[in-house]
Amino acid sequence: QVQLVESGGGLVQAGGSLRLSCAASGRTFSTYYMGWFRQAPGKEREFVAAISWNVRNTYYADSVKGRFTISRDNAKKTVYLEMNKLKPEDTAVYYCAAQGQRQRALRYEYDYWGQGTQVTVSS
Repeated sequence: QVQLVESGGGLVQAGGSLRLSCAASGRTFSTYYMGWFRQAPGKEREFVAAISWNVRNTYYADSVKGRFTISRDNAKKTVYLEMNKLKPEDTAVYYCAAQGQRQRALRYEYDYWGQGTQVTVSS
C-alpha cells in the first residue's frame, strides 16, 4: 500500500512558477513509477508527467514539455513537479499517483492516488 499527499499548489500569475511535492508512505516507494495528472473543471483527468523508479526515464505530455520537470528523491519518498512558464490553461487540480508495474504505468493505469492540490494560474 502507498499513501500519497500532495502539497505546493496555489495561485500564481501567468509566466510564474510553482513546485508541487508529493510525499509517499510505504516501504516500496523506490520501486514505483510515479506520475502527475491534472483535472480542470469540466474536463477529464489528463496525464502530465511520469518518472521511473530509478529516475532513468521521464515522460511528459506535449502540453508541458520544456516547461515542467518531474523529479524524485527516493530517500525522502517524495516526487516533485517543477512548473515554469505557467499558463492559464495549466489551471487544474494536480494529482500524484503511483504504480508498481512499468507496463501499466506506461498505459497511465495507476493504482494509488493522492487527494490533489489546486493550481490556479491567473492571466
